[in-house]
Amino acid sequence: MKIEDMFSVRGKVAIVTGGSRGIGEMIARGYVENGARVYITSRNAAVCDGLAAKLSEIGECISIPADLSKMDEVERFAAEFEARENHLDILVNNAGASWGAKFGEFPESGWDKVMDLNVKSIFFLTQRLGARLEAAGSEDGFARVINIASIDGLHVSGLETYSYAASKAAVIHLTKMMAKYLAPKHIAVNAIAPGYFPSKMTAAINEEDAQATMAATPMHRRGAPHDMAGLAIYLSSRASSFVTGSVIACDGGLATTA
Repeated sequence: MKIEDMFSVRGKVAIVTGGSRGIGEMIARGYVENGARVYITSRNAAVCDGLAAKLSEIGECISIPADLSKMDEVERFAAEFEARENHLDILVNNAGASWGAKFGEFPESGWDKVMDLNVKSIFFLTQRLGARLEAAGSEDGFARVINIASIDGLHVSGLETYSYAASKAAVIHLTKMMAKYLAPKHIAVNAIAPGYFPSKMTAAINEEDAQATMAATPMHRRGAPHDMAGLAIYLSSRASSFVTGSVIACDGGLATTA
């Protein structure tokens, strides 16, 4: 039971959607620095390509830009991945969007944009890559799917982000459904529910609200890259080999002690 064996992701093939920045970048970097071959995707091709080039200086990182909110892009991304790899050890469904508006003003476009990327793409990308995940999994070592939810799917936040909160609650229940029905295929499915981490989404929060959030967090700080990378590595390694259907909050206690 040595650390290097229990928590190793060396030699594994991973996909991190929304992997070009924020939480996705934290996870992708953690995998690359620990010897995994990582494919990242995002809608912004220039940013995605740029990060892949940077991470390739320390390991293996390949960029395949795609807008996974669209079914034809899910198909194109999966086909490009399959042309390169015959198995997939780790799929991190991280790509996401948010939308905020008052209840009486919330638009259908804001609802559909968030649901299509945050929920629909998780299900259909995992479905589309199912054969590659099955090829990696075995009774002795399951393939891993990690869905990035949010503590907003666990509690009611102070922001009127109706579709975002609903989507993340959906991700949590979808994770449990997938865990049950994919286990016989040797695929383990878990979710991470992040709290306040630096990202493109949280950059829109004003400083006053940011300080209030940290004050309400028992650990009194934002999440850091090692917090997210460490949890993702745990859920991708032998150390979590008997864990599926779990939702782990990584929030400094913000939602889980309320």
